[in-house]
Amino acid sequence: MKYLSYLFLLTVMACAPDTPAEVPEIPKRPNILFIMSDDHAERAISAYDNSLISTPNLDRIANEGMRFANSFVTNSICAPSRATMLTGLYSHLNGKLDNRDVFNGDQPTFIKDLQASGYHTSVIGKWHLKSAPQGFDYWRVLIDQGHYYNPEFVTPTDTTEIIGYTSTVITDLALEQLQQRAAGDEPFCMLYWHKAPHRNWMPDLSDLDGLLEREFPEPPTLRDDYAGRPAAEEADMRIADMYISKDLKVTPEYAPVDPGTGGHPTFKGQQNFLDLLERFTPEQRAAWDPFLDRVGESYLQAVAEDRLLEWQYQRYMQDYISSVESVDRNVGRVLDYLDESGLAENTIVIYTSDQGFYLGEHGWYDKRFMYEESMRTPLMIRYPLLVEAGTVNEELVLNNDIAPTLLDMAGVEVPERMQGASLRPLLTQQDEPDWRDAAYYHYYEYPHGWHSVNKHDGVRTDRYKLIHFYGENGEWYELYDLETDGTEVNNRFDDPALAEVQADLMQRLEELRVELEVPEVGP
Repeated sequence: MKYLSYLFLLTVMACAPDTPAEVPEIPKRPNILFIMSDDHAERAISAYDNSLISTPNLDRIANEGMRFANSFVTNSICAPSRATMLTGLYSHLNGKLDNRDVFNGDQPTFIKDLQASGYHTSVIGKWHLKSAPQGFDYWRVLIDQGHYYNPEFVTPTDTTEIIGYTSTVITDLALEQLQQRAAGDEPFCMLYWHKAPHRNWMPDLSDLDGLLEREFPEPPTLRDDYAGRPAAEEADMRIADMYISKDLKVTPEYAPVDPGTGGHPTFKGQQNFLDLLERFTPEQRAAWDPFLDRVGESYLQAVAEDRLLEWQYQRYMQDYISSVESVDRNVGRVLDYLDESGLAENTIVIYTSDQGFYLGEHGWYDKRFMYEESMRTPLMIRYPLLVEAGTVNEELVLNNDIAPTLLDMAGVEVPERMQGASLRPLLTQQDEPDWRDAAYYHYYEYPHGWHSVNKHDGVRTDRYKLIHFYGENGEWYELYDLETDGTEVNNRFDDPALAEVQADLMQRLEELRVELEVPEVGP
């Protein structure tokens, strides 16, 4: 371990070992294409799980590179996760604890380090950090969450609305920049960051036909009763409580009053949905209107037949999965261009999400909890010059590993301030006996914000997970054996059969808090 100084005179101990010195050399400075989607569940990529979706273009990255089977985030919420990826630091040190905070763009990031070393840097798509991007030669980003249709983009000098579907528009802009980079000699790092499949999952026009006929298998915990898990019971993120309007696309003609809570006590879901429809061009509205009529009619039928939850689940999944499919198609366009332009061989392509997402597990949508579906995130990296095609890594990796990895692969010294570890020895399949044996997690957004998920931190090992809830509602723990209870419905904290495991996890949690300089945690 090594101590390092950081912004505001904080001192932090790194939780992962140094990268081994003897790893294969990179023949020239690689380009970097960092692709990220928003709220992309791991099992909504067929390289991970083909029971819900086929994503042939995303699968290419895994099939032609390495897929990480145990990739996790340190705080499962959009903006804090992005801040962690940029800085290589946990939320408590980069200052972005939750979505309310403004990201301090003056602090060091891997992008600034790459730019200083001669890389052309750019970000296109979703930014969502409440402060202007810094360290970029070119940036064009969505305002806040952005819109699925006819999105507005901000640059250093102007704001422009672009007619079209956001996944396609973001990709068009990325391809324009890639074409300029292909003509030059300097290496580049592009952040190509999608909005989809973030809520409210509005499908592209080309996906509307036949969408309502698609059916998806229900997860076994769709009707979870949350026994022994008070935070899960309190959370307002059940599919059963979604906005009928904004989320599931039922217009007032079919449901004059929206019965859903939607995760926020004052947000006007129905009015927000009507405002989104007003953004359509006449051609877009002409395509959507008959679709909305079919949605409304199916809703009334489901109510009459007393199968509302089943209808809500299918309606959610239809839109979510189609939003992912739009990302997959557009990523395919970019991968094809890398091939056609000759950039593919010396370009690192990384694909991830800012966190995982619930697709009906525990009856939920959204993220935030330390449970597997939201703590897990897809991570796939392709680099033909160094990474063997079709490989899978099982180590515990974190989203704060991305910054040191990209610097290391680019031949830029990894600053000691970063808490993550370079994945380069894993990518090159070097022995790494001292790799981390546990992952630390911490969620902060409560009681403000959306979905009423209690503050909690915890530790996850290869088999066990200890979650510590704290705050206004008191303090309690949950313990799961992931080998025998992969769905995390049986809280075994204080189970005598796991007494030794529990004691070890409690000790490991305290050790990680010390190593990572986490402020005091408690009610």
